[in-house]
Amino acid sequence: MSELSSFGHDHDGERLSGVYGDGGGDGDDGARDRPGVVLLHGAGTSGKERLLPLLAEFTARGCRGVAFDFSGHGDSTGALRELSLRRRFEQAVAVIDERLPAGSPLVLVGFSMSGQTVADLARHYGERVVALGLCAPAVYAGEAWDVPFGTGDGRFSEIIRRPGSWCTAPALDVLRAYEGRAVLAVPGTDAVIPPAVTEAVQEALSARAQFTRLELPEAGHALGLWFHDRPDDRRGFVDAVLTGLDEGGWTATRAWVAKQLPQGRTVRGTALLRGGWSSQMRALTLDDGTGLVLRTFVKPFFRRHAPGLLTREAAVLALLAGRDGIPVPAPIAVDATAEHCDHPSLLMSVLPGRVRVDEEDLAARTDLLAAQLVRIHGVVPDERPRRYQAWTSPERVRARPGALWERAVDVLRREPPSYEGCFLHRDFHPGNVLFTGAGDDLRISGVVDWVETSWGPADLDVAHCSTALALLHGPGHGLRFRDRYEAHGGRPLADGPDHLYWRLLDALSYAPDAAKLAGPWRELGRTDLTEEVLGDRLEAYVRGLLERHG
Repeated sequence: MSELSSFGHDHDGERLSGVYGDGGGDGDDGARDRPGVVLLHGAGTSGKERLLPLLAEFTARGCRGVAFDFSGHGDSTGALRELSLRRRFEQAVAVIDERLPAGSPLVLVGFSMSGQTVADLARHYGERVVALGLCAPAVYAGEAWDVPFGTGDGRFSEIIRRPGSWCTAPALDVLRAYEGRAVLAVPGTDAVIPPAVTEAVQEALSARAQFTRLELPEAGHALGLWFHDRPDDRRGFVDAVLTGLDEGGWTATRAWVAKQLPQGRTVRGTALLRGGWSSQMRALTLDDGTGLVLRTFVKPFFRRHAPGLLTREAAVLALLAGRDGIPVPAPIAVDATAEHCDHPSLLMSVLPGRVRVDEEDLAARTDLLAAQLVRIHGVVPDERPRRYQAWTSPERVRARPGALWERAVDVLRREPPSYEGCFLHRDFHPGNVLFTGAGDDLRISGVVDWVETSWGPADLDVAHCSTALALLHGPGHGLRFRDRYEAHGGRPLADGPDHLYWRLLDALSYAPDAAKLAGPWRELGRTDLTEEVLGDRLEAYVRGLLERHG
């Protein structure tokens, strides 16, 4: 391993001071295939010096590596007040293109403000980027990107201090689209980055990346200094970032999947399926043209609960396999605790069809949904699944101010009504149903996502599908779904206030923001479902429920 060496790089009239290391040594014929690690410090008094032990750790693993001071920091020339997010990006590109082989894999590690710079570089270098390490990262509104930092009282400061300005940060879209290895290092106490920003970054990375959240409970915001002084945590971070780079971080999962395939078969290709929220769904194409589906829990919340969720789903799929009228995938294998995989995973057969959230054939699709739900409620298992869980309560509802919402929340301030239980899907809505054909040939070809299967009132499944229809297609479609269910001979539903309780128990779990439910729908083309549209539809739907059943 070579020693770290200093360098200077002239860019845009300034001299950038950096440090470089090459863990492969001289004469390495495979230099182009080895990852080049780029360490980017944060704002303020930060600089490359605190990152040198981390750089040495990466180069000790055989990586090339570079760290440098942005202009106005450390040993680089220039004035900090003249720096901007755009100039940080341009300086990083200049150093990378000068010091690392063209086309070589890149590992980008950014601290605090450089979370934004890492996202900018990931967009710029595309598939060259094989891993991201984000340490207490920040992201910023698009309008801030080209504005000089100034002295703390200028336009840049005004933009970033505006409440919620980061919510539409283009960096989040970049991270949401990234499919490689990603590690988010989170300190136990962060007095700089709001928790909502960290959660938004985590949500974005969980969408497609092979994501790991690395908790550092005793650390504060300055993670560069933390890693500088704590070799064990430093090594743990590097271990996490470099996991399985040759296969996008999915080495263990790929090996597990290979063992589940028929003799002689291999995976020829994978494609991330759109429309998922709680998990990542991938279509696997085998070398003989057949397919499988892999469900993976990556988000920390669902990963923690995966043993129960995936074990339950595998059992339900086995129960329903071959049952007439309820098309479900066949379970192939499950690793609910990630004993063998990188994340908890379920491998299953593939079903024909696709999710439909458009307006075409809407009346026919809604009718098919109602009939399908009736058949699900007719299942009588040998062993009952767990009792249903409520997804909100009067204390947890974050409703808009006003008499309407107060009245709606008051409906929930009672003991749940008595009910005759039945077998519930518990998350039955258009996003979990596959359709084939059109017109007279329209059919339901699959019902998926059985992790929440429960025992409880049929009203709850009716309520959940009704809420989804109201948000997707308008309040009237949600209000009328009960009628369609009953027309197909569904189980007896509660009347008046009791039925209203179950409907609002579901609807108010999305108050005031239904964006979580609608995110996958927007991926499927429903870009018209803005926050304003969803909020208005939810309010109109709640008003309609109170008028009809109150």
